Amino acid sequence: MSLPISRRTLLAGAAGLAGSLAFPMPPSPPGLEDTMAADPAWAAYLGDLDPVWRKVPTSFYQAPFLGNGGLGAAVYQTGSAKRLAFKLGDSRVRDHQGTGGTNFGNARLPVGELTLSTAGDLTAVDLRLSLFDAELSGTITTSKGVLGLRAFVHATRDVLVISVNPKSGNEKVAWTFTPALARSPRLDFKPAPEGLRTNPPAALAGTTCTQNLVAGGQTVTRWQGTNTLLATVVHSFPARDAAAQAGRNLGAAADLGLDGLTQEHRRWWHAFYPKSFVSVADTRLESFYWIQLYKLASATRRDRPVLGTCGPWLEPTPWPGTWWNLNVQLEYWLVNATGHTELDSLTASLDAHRDNLVANVPAQYRSDSMAMARTSQEDLATGTAPVPGGDGDPEVGDLTWALHNAWLSYRHSMADGVLRDLVFPLLRKAINYYLHFLAKDPGGTYHLPRTFSPEYASTKDCNYDLALIHWGCATLLAANKRLKLGDPLAAKWQDVLDHLVKPPQDATNGFWIGADVQLTSSHRHYSHLLWFYPLYQLEVTDNPANRAALTRSMAHWLGYTGAQQGYTFTGSGSMYAVLGEGDKAHGQLSTLLDKYVQPNTMYKESGPVIETPLSGAQTMHDMLVQSWGDTIRVFPAVPTAWAEVTVHNLRTEGAFLISAVRRAGRTQFVRVRSLAGEPCQVVPGDLAGPYEVRSLTDGSAVPWQPGSGGSLRLPLSRGDDVVIVTRGTDPRLRIAPAASNTKRYWGLP
Repeated sequence: MSLPISRRTLLAGAAGLAGSLAFPMPPSPPGLEDTMAADPAWAAYLGDLDPVWRKVPTSFYQAPFLGNGGLGAAVYQTGSAKRLAFKLGDSRVRDHQGTGGTNFGNARLPVGELTLSTAGDLTAVDLRLSLFDAELSGTITTSKGVLGLRAFVHATRDVLVISVNPKSGNEKVAWTFTPALARSPRLDFKPAPEGLRTNPPAALAGTTCTQNLVAGGQTVTRWQGTNTLLATVVHSFPARDAAAQAGRNLGAAADLGLDGLTQEHRRWWHAFYPKSFVSVADTRLESFYWIQLYKLASATRRDRPVLGTCGPWLEPTPWPGTWWNLNVQLEYWLVNATGHTELDSLTASLDAHRDNLVANVPAQYRSDSMAMARTSQEDLATGTAPVPGGDGDPEVGDLTWALHNAWLSYRHSMADGVLRDLVFPLLRKAINYYLHFLAKDPGGTYHLPRTFSPEYASTKDCNYDLALIHWGCATLLAANKRLKLGDPLAAKWQDVLDHLVKPPQDATNGFWIGADVQLTSSHRHYSHLLWFYPLYQLEVTDNPANRAALTRSMAHWLGYTGAQQGYTFTGSGSMYAVLGEGDKAHGQLSTLLDKYVQPNTMYKESGPVIETPLSGAQTMHDMLVQSWGDTIRVFPAVPTAWAEVTVHNLRTEGAFLISAVRRAGRTQFVRVRSLAGEPCQVVPGDLAGPYEVRSLTDGSAVPWQPGSGGSLRLPLSRGDDVVIVTRGTDPRLRIAPAASNTKRYWGLP
């Protein structure tokens, strides 16, 4: 049963940054009717969006999935035996040999699977994954009877909890564990590098499986109980002492019992969801959206490893680690608007592993520079980053792009401590690495030697890197001014901004990959278009030339279809949203769901790749609320099909909470709450003018000034809470779900 809880202070986690990132969740002001303020409303609302399984899942891409940011489990029939298995994974389990780097000697390692060893063959299931409770429940039917099932990975304890009880027939319950081979999944796709050693077989003893590793350390899987099973996975390195922690995990869980574990688990999840609310009149996308929030909270937490391409659910994949040339960045965008800083393991990892970011550059640059090569594990040690103009394909910009995510975390909190202590010093060193290689031509223009545009080609004046350099210098200058640092490099940053070569492009096909390479074939990655999105360095709302350049570039990019993949459609959907073309953005999301997203909302190429569905949820945010360039845009790209929309407490840059309602195809009101007292400029969707701004605290009129592009400039102090309405009207300020159908779209309904 659901437990009554109050809204909680936002979690931040990392000791040095927690206080500056956390905001107390403000109660709804007296004039705002929030129908989603209590647990029963959330249980009913999310219950209508839960994925269900009426057929037996037989692959990971059909499976219910559970997790707590470290430990994960996917539930499906594996192999030829008709039995249900819980395939275990953990984002902390990896090898430590070093040989072959991320993909081989340091690769994430599979764990194994717990199989429900029924007497009869599995014939049917009737299962439901409750998003609100983060719990799988229902029945499984075998040739011998029917069993009731409940399962969850505990929200804060590394324990899988499974309750199985006979409901009819002669079925009995037993469990077996099958360890996986402790080898890199990459070996199924590529040959082993010379010197890679083979880990010994796992040792099974009773209800404990011990996997020792040749480089030191071990992984221990332990379980206990039958009708109520408790299982844990613990990885230790370099010591081989995981068994002791596994025993403590299970002992503490057993002391609480099933009811205590359930209450503790649900308490966390019930506090998780109400931090923000999004509802659109499109049940398939609405359900997809909330499953992505559930997925992200299942896949990572601020105190857990930075996300890998599979999350904690390691399946056959050539990518058993963390990828930094798009994957990581897309995985975390969802945390900003939703206010879920407790999931931001990216910013926390950048903060924790600064020394490795320095060690990643060649020795002669370590006094003032940082960088990352393409892949790492949780420690962000990538090996030596390539040198611009050097051999091979020097992919240089990945750290700078990751720091854009950290900057977004700052912008949504406006916590100057984050800017001063994390974003500024790391970005300064990332840009310094570029400054070693930028050179002026005789005409005074800065050029970049040959670097690699992710997944396409190397070229001089690569647009991927030029956009990141431009954003980095502009951000450093703004931070230097805000924090009054007087940095001696400020003149250099300004000089680079003033004299950086213009983006290579032409008047027919738009942006090139770089000065030496045009886009002439299909390209799933939008690395050459970062100028427009997500960096917003070329503004398209009020600049016709930039708008035309983006339109040409997208038409040319999307005109080649052979290599497009899922995130082609999330990225282009967001770019259409920037252009205000909601129907086209919606079309890209529809294609994503129709062609690429799997039954459980996962996504695959050669293996599971978690970033694409997560970035699809961000595309929805971009359609609903944008806040780049110091202006909040409400409903900037809502498609015609979404006649009803509700957003509540979505966070924006500048640290504002936005609530807005659209009914019968028209914006009814826009509410703005300031969390930091920053300057506020709002474009209130298609709300009919003339406008009136009222305080939600006392109902008094709030003066405002007209800004550019139909915006309102609001003089808000920290804590001010106002609503924008059409003058002379008194709309009902009601937060409630948009109209929807009751059809189930996800799982195997």
